[in-house]
Amino acid sequence: MLNYLDKLKNTDSGNFFLMAGPCAIEGEDIAMRIAEKIIAITDKLQIPYIFKGSYRKANRSKGSSFTGIGDEKALRILERIGREFGVPTVTDIHESGEAAMAAAYVDVLQIPAFLCRQTDLLIAAAETGKVVNVKKGQFLSAGSMKFAVEKVKEAGNDKVILTDRGNTFGYQDLIVDYRGLPEMQSFGVPVVMDCTHSLQQPNQSSGVTGGKPELISTIAKAAIAVGADGLFIETHPDPANAKSDGANMLHLDLLEETLTKLIRIRQAIL
Repeated sequence: MLNYLDKLKNTDSGNFFLMAGPCAIEGEDIAMRIAEKIIAITDKLQIPYIFKGSYRKANRSKGSSFTGIGDEKALRILERIGREFGVPTVTDIHESGEAAMAAAYVDVLQIPAFLCRQTDLLIAAAETGKVVNVKKGQFLSAGSMKFAVEKVKEAGNDKVILTDRGNTFGYQDLIVDYRGLPEMQSFGVPVVMDCTHSLQQPNQSSGVTGGKPELISTIAKAAIAVGADGLFIETHPDPANAKSDGANMLHLDLLEETLTKLIRIRQAIL
């Protein structure tokens, strides 16, 4: 992914870049179908694209919740998508020992929000030489993320992305403070808005996280209006039956219309 961060920030189209895909890799066929459709849309709209899919879900409310189809199987699916479609891929890692394993298959290693202060994890991700996308903890200010950036860079890797995903508001809701996007950009790294996880309603008594997917475009429009470099959107052709985080994913059929509107906003502020 040589110089890919520069390409994301300086495209001929002037568009934001997009990280999108299913929450989790549920199987090869559905992952390939989602990737194919998103790539057709992003190619048409000239949006730089990174395919997103978690090879394993380590943070679940209930022990019985879906966590994955097997690490190597899911990672090989991500590898195939990257190879056959010619796009970068991103997946989460949760422990230091996973960094080298995942780096053999994907281009971007993502640090989950709950783990953004884990020094050993950040260093292990940095040492792979891959791009490191650090999601801002729901419990942190934007300003405190400069220390996450410093940890990655001090480990010899300057390929860092920061992603905002809202701040905890009470026990079962999140809010987005858009002042944080330019503040994190001041650290000299691309900043992404996670438009789906920022609409989660965690800690439900059912043990299944809720969400407000009808507000995804609202979050995205505001992020583009304040100058976000990229957007993170989890999407699925059948969110109601997705195996993870279906309550806050964008229906895949709505993606092109949503992105088209966002491009108009981007063009208006350039």
